[in-house]
Amino acid sequence: MEIRVTPENFHLIWKSIIIRTSDVFSTPPVVINVDRSVISTLGNFSASTGKGKSKKTFNVCAIVAAALTNGTVLNYRASFPEGKRKVLYFDTEQSAYHCQKVLQRINRLCGLPETEDNDQIEFVMLREYSPLDRRTIIEMALAERPDLGLVVIDGLRDLLFDINSSTEAAEVIGLLMRWSSQFNVHIHTVLHLNKGDDNVRGHIGTELNHKAETILQITKSVVDGDISEVHASLVRDRDFKPFAFHINEDGLPVLAKDYSFNRSAQIISFDYELMSEDLHRAALDKAFEGIDRMGYQDLLHRLSVGYSSIGFTRSRAIITKLKKFLMKYDMIRQEDRKYVYNRDFHYVPLNIDQTSIE
Repeated sequence: MEIRVTPENFHLIWKSIIIRTSDVFSTPPVVINVDRSVISTLGNFSASTGKGKSKKTFNVCAIVAAALTNGTVLNYRASFPEGKRKVLYFDTEQSAYHCQKVLQRINRLCGLPETEDNDQIEFVMLREYSPLDRRTIIEMALAERPDLGLVVIDGLRDLLFDINSSTEAAEVIGLLMRWSSQFNVHIHTVLHLNKGDDNVRGHIGTELNHKAETILQITKSVVDGDISEVHASLVRDRDFKPFAFHINEDGLPVLAKDYSFNRSAQIISFDYELMSEDLHRAALDKAFEGIDRMGYQDLLHRLSVGYSSIGFTRSRAIITKLKKFLMKYDMIRQEDRKYVYNRDFHYVPLNIDQTSIE
């Protein structure tokens, strides 16, 4: 279980956490890609988010099936190293009957009979346990399985007693960071979006935005309710092009070919500090379309329009803060009391360590 720092063990812990220039570290193995974008590495964690009925679990099933076959399912391409090929799937919400249905679906995605037990995956129902017991069960299971590569926690919210507790949220995200690093696995979690504003729920969602390696957002298409879209809501590596899937007659997710994305329907659920340079550039190109210089009030209006065009729709107060951020990083400048766009700007989003410090 978690080690507490005491005067007696401080110096031992200190030796294990200090970093030297002479230390040699290996690059974390990349285990899941979408196109050329790195989605998952060992020693990190990620998440799928979405509203109810967006088919988040179908998306997770595709990720798990790709991991089990070390192949490609939907657009997820897995490459887990030997000795780290097993999957542990925790479900915190569903009954035993529905958990079994998910497991059978994973089997079929792997090309196996749905009733055949696969010793490469263990599926665990945690519905009947308290949040604290769920955490304990997960940790003890991880400690006993050195050959694990992928761990799924379907229902991250259920590891907390109070979703509005910032302290509990920090503790649970701290567990994800420690578990993924200590046991050298990739942890993929599932968290619901708020019904009203498309933001990840509670303080746990805020912490997740700042610490996760990747956040995938699954949304129901506004054009076709039978289709779900997968976007890179947050990715520390390069962005990937969104893709879409539907459920076929066999009840399995398959790619929706020739699907046309409605860009205006996309919603960005994380802070502007975490946006890629390409997203900022697309928004600013729209904001300054047909104009080179503008006053303060016009700037706020045009920033709102520009960032809404990429799915970042926010209040005037947030847009005001965004304007200060853009000036701080020299994306826009003030010249002779007018604001101009610096088209040659370069911006690198805050990484995990920077957000941790802040």
